[in-house]
Order: sequence, then C-alpha cells, then structure tokens
Amino acid sequence: MLTILYRDDHLIAIDKPSGLLVHRSEIDRHETRFAVQMLRDQIGQHVYPVHRLDRGTSGVLLFALDSDTARLLNQDFASKQPAKTYLAVVRGHPADSGDIDHAITRQPDEREYVHADAQLNAQPALTHYRTLARCELPFAVDRYPQSRYALVELHPETGRRHQLRRHLKHISHPIIGDGTHGKGVHNRFFQTQFNVGRMLLAAVELSITHPHSRQPLIITAPLSGDFARLLQQLGWGGVLPDAWQGDAGTGGD
Repeated sequence: MLTILYRDDHLIAIDKPSGLLVHRSEIDRHETRFAVQMLRDQIGQHVYPVHRLDRGTSGVLLFALDSDTARLLNQDFASKQPAKTYLAVVRGHPADSGDIDHAITRQPDEREYVHADAQLNAQPALTHYRTLARCELPFAVDRYPQSRYALVELHPETGRRHQLRRHLKHISHPIIGDGTHGKGVHNRFFQTQFNVGRMLLAAVELSITHPHSRQPLIITAPLSGDFARLLQQLGWGGVLPDAWQGDAGTGGD
C-alpha cells in the first residue's frame, strides 16, 4: 500500500518509495510494479501523473484525478510555479550555500523517438543549495585517511532530467547511492557500513497553487526508513524542520 500524503476531489499525492518506477519504462522492461498502476488499483480510479521522480528518489509525487486538473497542473509545472525541496547526502563538504547554474544536455524520455542525427543541445539549468550538516568519518574510503559527507537542501529552478544528480556531480559533490552520476567506492561504503543501498535523494516538500481554488498548498513527505536512520547515525537528526522529520523504524526508503 502506498502512503497517501494528501487527497481531495482533484488531487492526490503519495510518498513514493525509493526503487519504484512512476510508470512503465524501458529502464526495466521486466518490472511489474509502477506507482501509477499501484495507486490506481489502491484507490479504484484513474490517476494522471503530472511530474516525475527518478526511480531511486523517494518522496512527494503528485497526481491529478481528472484530465482537466492534469491539464492545469501541467501548465503550472511548465511555468515553473511549483516549488520543490529535496534533501540529499553528498560526498565532501560543499559551501554553506550556492547556485549551480550549469546547462545540461537534454536527455530524452525512454519512450521518446530521437532521430540519429538529432542535436540534443544543452538546456539552461539552475539549482539552489544550502548545506545543513557536515561530518568527517575516520575511514579511508577513497585516497584520504578520512572521508567527508554532507546533508544538503536543494531547490531546482528548472526541471531537467536528472538535474540534481548531474548538478551535484558537476560541483564534485555527487549524491551517495547514485549509480550513474555518483562514485562507486562511496556508494559501496554506505552499503557496507550503514546498510544503505538506496540513492540518498528525497523530495521532502512540494509547494503549489491549487489548480482550482488557487490557494497555496504545501505537501510534505517526512524522511523514513533507511534515510531517517542514517541521519541519526551521522548525528544529523536534529537539523531538519519537524515536518521533514520521520520515523527511522518505518517506511520503505
């Protein structure tokens, strides 16, 4: 059963677990579980996805319950109105805050036809970040006798595919658990040392204007499971707002 974070006559939001695809994809042709199908079966009605989360990312995933609401939300997302907040554990110690203004080569969807001669030009992409906590562990994971990690809060201004993962790699602070853009030696360390094999990226808050009432709506997905437990182990349990604090003993992160 998927955790429902918010529901009214037009919208429904779930807490998507890490590892769950949003919809059927060429990423894994053998996968039989998708958020769209699971939620449809759970509530007994059709749902319309209006944005995406990577398979490895957990957190707030919003759906419309009718085609008119989906159209309105798609317009809002296209105009960058929703504000998205993510948390990530990264390698190294980033600056206290900063902006990553770095164009990203367009990555087509799995089901999108792209001609062999097509030019997938780089598109502008902007991410704001703030470092919430840092630690230094007495393990020689890479080439140094100690290893540094940080917890960062991320606010993407644009919605490019894999933007946060690619931007953090660009500034040499890749996300832990990212098998594509991260660093394998650190991913393996977290798996063996902390029993955390997921990508440590979570969408903890989505702020939108309700497409019908036009009132502000903030939906939060507190950290849980592996992610919440790791923060306690690293001594970062008290740095988050209460709305993002979860239960380390539950959840499918």
